[in-house]
Amino acid sequence: MFYRFICILLLLLFTPISLATNINTNVSQFNKNFSVQVKKQLQQYSIPGGAYAIVQSNNIVAIESFGHTDKAKSQLINNNTVFRLASVSKTFAATITTMLAQEQQLNLSDPITKYVPNFTLATDGAAQKIQLKHLLSHSSGLMPNAYDNLLHENWSMDKIINRFDRITPICQPEKCYGYQNIAYALLQPAIEASQNKSYADLLQERVFKPLNMTHASVGIDVYKKQENTAKPHILRKRIKTGKKDSQGKDIKKYIWRKVKVEPDFYKVAPAAGVNASISDLAKWLIANLGYKPEVLSPWLLSELTTPRIRTKKDLRRRYWRDHLTDAHYGYGWRIYQFNGHPIIYHSGWVAGFRAEIGYSPDLDIGFAIVINAESNVINKISSQFWLQASSVFNKSISSKVKS
Repeated sequence: MFYRFICILLLLLFTPISLATNINTNVSQFNKNFSVQVKKQLQQYSIPGGAYAIVQSNNIVAIESFGHTDKAKSQLINNNTVFRLASVSKTFAATITTMLAQEQQLNLSDPITKYVPNFTLATDGAAQKIQLKHLLSHSSGLMPNAYDNLLHENWSMDKIINRFDRITPICQPEKCYGYQNIAYALLQPAIEASQNKSYADLLQERVFKPLNMTHASVGIDVYKKQENTAKPHILRKRIKTGKKDSQGKDIKKYIWRKVKVEPDFYKVAPAAGVNASISDLAKWLIANLGYKPEVLSPWLLSELTTPRIRTKKDLRRRYWRDHLTDAHYGYGWRIYQFNGHPIIYHSGWVAGFRAEIGYSPDLDIGFAIVINAESNVINKISSQFWLQASSVFNKSISSKVKS
């Protein structure tokens, strides 16, 4: 990662001005065309509002916003409108945990029972085998999404954790993949024990402030206090319009209902507790591409993006499956092979919000998108971005190398 960063820096320094201008023109034209596509698709599904960002190297190439913070159109979405990131929060939790481990302030081989002694499983000794690194990579051996349903039932975290003594692991740690939210949140006691600081304060101190992510925060209370926030919407119904599209398919009208921001998944802050604007995510992408080594070191990024466990189910993802040849989970990030390029990626979904983020070390680009409605159109848009951008940005890198 560090070597790649130095090479790209040198290429940028010695790229002729005329060539750089051509590259910027290509990227600008790409964004112009892409923004039209995104606007059309968001309108097709009547999405109240959204925003996306594209970064290249150490630059924010584009930030585009669409629609309003709610269906009543009371306020326009802008670059600083705050959204819930849902499971994209895991990228931050994994980063701070791994950062502390590299500073020898905690050990990723520590059993989670060291920090959560009341965590037990139905099989004797099984809980003691689950280490912090297994939580980071979703390779704990637990059934997928264990007890997520209880977050909606107003259960406290202590009560939910005590319920795990009824669960028998489906495999040994590191032997199978099982996506978790509650188990992922067990990273928080380990993080806080190492620093004697709250998880939210530590993220502000070590990540948000150094990267100038001025609107990023953790928790429902901060979210509710902010004025420029997107409001969540869930699908109420789909209505046939009686019209057909160019492919002969029925055109439907989507009716969204505004709902309250609920505290359920905020209880699992490392898994789903981060709020941020699209401008914040652009800065997060630049840092993960390696351009803020004083905050995210090359060694840290390498550790986070090392494939840990294969995720075969991802190879069947709608819109992505024709282009994916491999899929793994690292520490807080998915690692995809998309049309011959690795993409470091994560998505998030919580009541009324969707978010997706990804970057390509090979192409030296990143993309993030957020919407305030539960629509899978975001998945379609992301796959379209990577399919189209892999051609445009690959030519940009090739031109720099040839020069």
